Amino acid sequence: MSPDTRRTALRQLWRQLPFFVWLVALWMLLWGQFTVLAALTGLIVAIVVTRVFRLPPVELSGRVNPWYGAVFVARFLGAVVTGSLLVAWQVLDFRRQPGTAIIAVPLRTDDDLIMTHTAVTASLIPGSLIVEADRDRRVLYLHVIGVRSLEDVESQRRQVLQWEARIVRAVGSSAQLAMIRDAERDAQRAAEGSGA
Repeated sequence: MSPDTRRTALRQLWRQLPFFVWLVALWMLLWGQFTVLAALTGLIVAIVVTRVFRLPPVELSGRVNPWYGAVFVARFLGAVVTGSLLVAWQVLDFRRQPGTAIIAVPLRTDDDLIMTHTAVTASLIPGSLIVEADRDRRVLYLHVIGVRSLEDVESQRRQVLQWEARIVRAVGSSAQLAMIRDAERDAQRAAEGSGA
């Protein structure tokens, strides 16, 4: 094996390592056991799954920011609690029915993994659910409850874009991060221009 081939193989293994770790962790969560035996059987299952169901390798950015990862997790847990309380209140408020809407959210990045993470995050927060993802146009369609005005629709759209930005800050590439920063700067200039 030549040094270039060995380097390429090591690079591919390094890129796939997070998925192996995730599959092992998922296996242990499914069994509810965090033991050495569960980890070993999870590793065997991860190897079998990745070899039998061969998918094209997902290109990771190679950039992980632990601080923004922790911020994402903390904000996500807060959003889940807040969303749960808000949905419960809307259900128990007999004076009026919560409004619903299906909204389109055009994403700013062109990456399948970021789009998937954003869609899953938006679906896990109570009160919203992804009904369709247009991969070609990079648009997520969400069914949202608690929407009564266009301002509420725009607020929901901004929230999904904020989740996309948090994910990019945590695990996105430098180019994606620059794209998010440029889009946020443009949105801020547009808001200042319309407010003047």
